[in-house]
Amino acid sequence: MTYDTIKAELHGNVGLITLNRPDSLNALSSQLISELAEALKRMDKNKEIGAMVLTGSDKAFAAGADIKEMQDKKWPETFNEDFITDEWEQVANCRKPIIAAVAGFALGGGCEIAMMCDFILAAESAKFGQPEIKIGVWPGAGGSQRLTRLVGKSKSMEMCLTGRMMGSEEAERVGLVSRIVPDADLIEDAINTAKQIASMSRPATLMIKDIINRAYETTLSEGIRYERRMFQASFGTPDQREGMAAFVEKRKPKFS
Repeated sequence: MTYDTIKAELHGNVGLITLNRPDSLNALSSQLISELAEALKRMDKNKEIGAMVLTGSDKAFAAGADIKEMQDKKWPETFNEDFITDEWEQVANCRKPIIAAVAGFALGGGCEIAMMCDFILAAESAKFGQPEIKIGVWPGAGGSQRLTRLVGKSKSMEMCLTGRMMGSEEAERVGLVSRIVPDADLIEDAINTAKQIASMSRPATLMIKDIINRAYETTLSEGIRYERRMFQASFGTPDQREGMAAFVEKRKPKFS
């Protein structure tokens, strides 16, 4: 399927989605978000795909929501239509792992989309921020909530109240991103990382994503209980038997 504002490609068992509105630094228009949600749903259902990568351009992952498109909206119109909800959250709702490969600006909605992914690989040029306060509003796609959980109250409060940007080194130091990659290597590294994930047991990757998200959203005791029940359930899968047999026999496993 072809799109106007994104590119969707397959690299073996990895799906690559590239935001593609270069004239607006990949501003997140309603059309782009709709096409992104559609592409993610297709890849999430595609049995050949084991992991996905979401990226933008060298200059910008996404510089934020499309302000020109939203500036004339009024309340309760935004409330009645549940503005920035359904299709935006498709990134977070995918079952398969998604890696955000971020170069350049990831601001406002761009930062929020990146945080909806399962982890972020940042190019050296990456800059993150929630600058909504500079236009008289505040984060609306989960920025104040996800950023606070990832980097803590103090850092999140400062960034949201001042609108300042955070570079890649600071972002890695405070836990917003998992690794920093040279700009020239970003996409190749992200695809190779996704291929490594996709080569693993599919039930295991889906369940790991599920149990880590549970840790993110519940108490320690409930999270541990859930992890233990899911670990016990893993002994009902063919991949558990193959993986452990391969380990004992000192060979590479062949997951089904």
